[in-house]
Amino acid sequence: MTKIKDIKPTEVWQVFDQMLAIPRPSKHEEKIRDWAVNFGKNLGLETIKDEAGNVIIKKPATPGMENRKGVILQGHLDMVPQKNSDKVHDFTTDPIEAFVDGDWVTANGTTLGADNGIGVSSALAVVASKTLKHGPVEVLLTATEETGMDGANGLKAGVLNGDILINLDSEDEGELYVGCAGGEDATALFSYSEEEVPAGFTGITLDVTGMKGGHSGMDIILGRGNANKVFFRILDAAYEKLGARLASIEGGSLRNAIPREAFGVLAISEASVGDFAALADEIAETIKKELAATEPGLKVVVEPAELPAALIDEKTQVNVTAAVLACPNGVIRMSDSMKGLVETSTNLAIVKSDAEQKTIFCAALMRSSVDSAKEYLASRMKAVFTLAGAEVAFAGSYPGWKPNMASPILKTMQGIYDKKFGKIPEIKAIHAGLECGILGGQYPHWDMISFGPTIRFPHSPDEKVNIETVQKFWDFLVATLENIPEK
Repeated sequence: MTKIKDIKPTEVWQVFDQMLAIPRPSKHEEKIRDWAVNFGKNLGLETIKDEAGNVIIKKPATPGMENRKGVILQGHLDMVPQKNSDKVHDFTTDPIEAFVDGDWVTANGTTLGADNGIGVSSALAVVASKTLKHGPVEVLLTATEETGMDGANGLKAGVLNGDILINLDSEDEGELYVGCAGGEDATALFSYSEEEVPAGFTGITLDVTGMKGGHSGMDIILGRGNANKVFFRILDAAYEKLGARLASIEGGSLRNAIPREAFGVLAISEASVGDFAALADEIAETIKKELAATEPGLKVVVEPAELPAALIDEKTQVNVTAAVLACPNGVIRMSDSMKGLVETSTNLAIVKSDAEQKTIFCAALMRSSVDSAKEYLASRMKAVFTLAGAEVAFAGSYPGWKPNMASPILKTMQGIYDKKFGKIPEIKAIHAGLECGILGGQYPHWDMISFGPTIRFPHSPDEKVNIETVQKFWDFLVATLENIPEK
């Protein structure tokens, strides 16, 4: 079996192979940050760890290239920790089990971390190289991008000296990105009281699994199902027809991942257990037909369980169910200015009860390239959950990145790609959130662009990166650095 470190270009894959062994889920980036700092210092390069947790490595121009504009190569250190429910893996301690699967590199039951590990590896391969030709290069590795863009928000002005930002966090080779959506977190908190389980009731579990999930920005256009919506669709029918009651719910886990699974404990009359299982199967089959092209693996399992100690009060159960079913989810509007681009979307990522606090927490990430559309979506979300009796809050708002079609680096890279690969790369904006909009606020003079290799299904255990495109991505990056304009 081919080892990851032996794949070409070995400069990139050898660094990525090191990253696979180092835990780096969002909010737990100490080990990968220390590794990155040591990487720069071991090369004898100026290396900075700032207050926001970013790592900056500065490499002088190679001989004869001192008159070129300075370039910042930017990626993020953290990765999304998603795994299949049957996979035993601790993202804070365990290495990623990556392997070659045909033309792709993927992982065994977990996210791979190619988002943004390949970009980070490429930036570090540049500063480690003794043969590449380039002007002044600064590597900016940001902290906690996936759960709030903390590093980008905390970057200070004046730390970096370059003129051109090349973001290495896009996921389609052959495309150059010049804009992205902004985003904002919406949360709703329900408080509930406990009720006794009625006499003659028994406990059951309702598990929704087998869905694809994915990146709530990149994959929202694919029309995939939402496990939270499926769970409450079944619960709604079971409550109306059979009096099913909810004891606990754990649906989804990350604000920026489409929820693939939802697990709940319910109580129902002993006489209705068979009817509940039949109803759940019937609704599951209906949804599978509705989502035949996107969710063929959807599975709904009903099994006996211990009788729960208490139930969520009936009124709150009804209100939460109504709010989840009514909550906007998926693509809200497509862009008028760029064909095939989602303008506005939202993803009901998490619905989770807490027996100790007696609360049910709901979280969604709203995205839009139009600020007013994002604000209107927020008002809709607030209306739905407020009417249902929840406390609603918004946080973590970040700006989009407005396209600059007159960008000098865009023109340069178009010409390089055409000369090297015989075609003009597509120019696109992305519905996911890149850090460029935030970074450009601190460094408004930067000329910015984003590109990367082909990565599929990021933020899910199906994540994979295409090997051939990593080579093209690297070759393109090297050629770009060799042809950066003069100051």
